[in-house]
Amino acid sequence: MPGMDLTTVAELGQQLRVDSVRASTSAGSGHPTSSMSAADVLAVLVARHLRYDWDQPRQDGNDHLIFSKGHASPLLYSIYKAVGVVSDDELMTGYRRFGQRLQGHPTPELPWVDVATGSLGQGLPYGVGIALAGKYLEQLPYRVWALCGDSEMAEGSIWEALDKASHYELDNLIAIVDVNRFGQRGPTELQWDLDAYARRAEAFGARVLTVDGHDIEAVDRVLAEAEDPDGRRPTVILARTIKGKGFKEIEDQNGWHGKPLPPDMAARAIEELGGVRNLSVRGPLPPKSAEFRPAQPAEPHLPEYAVGDAVATRKAYGDALVRLGAADPRVVALDGEVSNSTHADEFAEAYPGRFFEMFIAEQQMVASAAGLAVRGWRPFASTFAAFLTRAHDFIRMSAISRVHMSLVGSHAGVEIGPDGPSQMALEDLAMMRAINGSTVLYPSDATSTAALVAAMAGQPGISYMRTTRGSYPTLYPAAERFPIGGSKVLRSGETDAVTLIGAGVTLHACLAAADRLAADGIPARVIDLYSVKPVDTATLVAAVEVTHGRLVVAEDHHAEGGLGAAVAAALLSSRTPPLHLAHLAVRELPGSGTPAELLRAAGIDADSIAAAARDLVTPGSTS
Repeated sequence: MPGMDLTTVAELGQQLRVDSVRASTSAGSGHPTSSMSAADVLAVLVARHLRYDWDQPRQDGNDHLIFSKGHASPLLYSIYKAVGVVSDDELMTGYRRFGQRLQGHPTPELPWVDVATGSLGQGLPYGVGIALAGKYLEQLPYRVWALCGDSEMAEGSIWEALDKASHYELDNLIAIVDVNRFGQRGPTELQWDLDAYARRAEAFGARVLTVDGHDIEAVDRVLAEAEDPDGRRPTVILARTIKGKGFKEIEDQNGWHGKPLPPDMAARAIEELGGVRNLSVRGPLPPKSAEFRPAQPAEPHLPEYAVGDAVATRKAYGDALVRLGAADPRVVALDGEVSNSTHADEFAEAYPGRFFEMFIAEQQMVASAAGLAVRGWRPFASTFAAFLTRAHDFIRMSAISRVHMSLVGSHAGVEIGPDGPSQMALEDLAMMRAINGSTVLYPSDATSTAALVAAMAGQPGISYMRTTRGSYPTLYPAAERFPIGGSKVLRSGETDAVTLIGAGVTLHACLAAADRLAADGIPARVIDLYSVKPVDTATLVAAVEVTHGRLVVAEDHHAEGGLGAAVAAALLSSRTPPLHLAHLAVRELPGSGTPAELLRAAGIDADSIAAAARDLVTPGSTS
């Protein structure tokens, strides 16, 4: 095996332990014991098996190293020191300090970090997405190595990842489980029962290798075996290790998770570990021929719809995604086994090599999308909007990772009808608005949906589109533009008495309400607030000025965090005349019924909107 000799690798392992202790003690916080347990395995991996050009972290052929147990960041940063990309001074003075890049858990602030980790159970799922890209889209020989903690093996997302890795025969994915038997508050569920871990991993279709994680020669042999794929299965390496390894006072002792050693103990530990070292290491490089360059995207020819034609926005999403896929070879799609409802099946039929079925595993769907985005692909992931809530933490962490991906949730609100509340997304706008740097879109017709799908492909960060189950009239001609952050004023006049604001199904209700009000001699302005975040503050302010602060906001969503919250926040931050805001939303637990019955019961149908507007214009007029 080429690379550093094993005697020196053993010394490197000790160096990684020493530096993990030094860094965490200097910071006054961190997880040295969790780093010490995995130091030998990582020393062998980095010195002899990880194919990586540390001077070119974006090289296509580089292996990927993901610390799923992100709390072991002292170990990762000590590796960076050993390979020469982080100085000893930065390790000692920059770890966990304000304004520094060596944060408590790894983030892509560092160019050698693919995804932010630290929320346990996520690194391996992200690795599945990266491995999908390598095997199916790029046909590159890089491997994805994910260091997992034994505590996170209790997370269901780990098993979703192994299930999908087996389904897609990701033999380029290698999970290394650091089985040190201790979690935060005490022993883990299975402790050192490697046979139990093995049975579970094998049941999910993985090839399992076991090793004493402190036997350098054995670790080297197992990593070499893991590098030799069988073409069918991901590999799980179960490494039996000792938490706090190398310092007898704390080895295999409870109560030391997430605690730096006090300076006096740190000094004793460093002495027992053989003192400070400054070994430098560079392991094998990736193949020089490993390179992937997709074709450059062209301008998409979006589908066109005649004004007045009834088309569901979920159908327009599928139509537009196919056209976008034709123009941009980087676009890929994923779905959670509902593609015949979200209409992602249109993309799957047109471009089967760029579609990944994730089945009923929404966490893994989002994680795979994030992993694909790491490799420069533009993923669109779709499912029923209600089911995205169970993937919220992956969405949150993907934003921290600064990946660019598009999420689409269909079948939103009470409008879906008789399926009942378990299927009704009534929290999704709030959830997605709260994501750092997110874009939240809620189109009302087919034309705007198609235009916004194209816009999402180039939008940085996490973008979310909410689509509707039912078919509604097309409102806009094909040439209409829909910039993100904009809105459309569909009815307006200098004498408007009230503004009606809606999106999706409630925009159509607002238009019907405006007709009713016009019959009563009350002119109403109607705004299509298709961009919920960022919101078009200027158009809202202009409406307030014309209609003397009288606004009706109607949304098929809970009252908290959605359209009404977006409007109120935008206007409260502006210097506007006093607001008279009627906020119509789903405030009670809905049940089954027809869409019309449910919209009426929630008070967000055209009659309810018109009544609220009359009350604003002529208080006490509703009867």
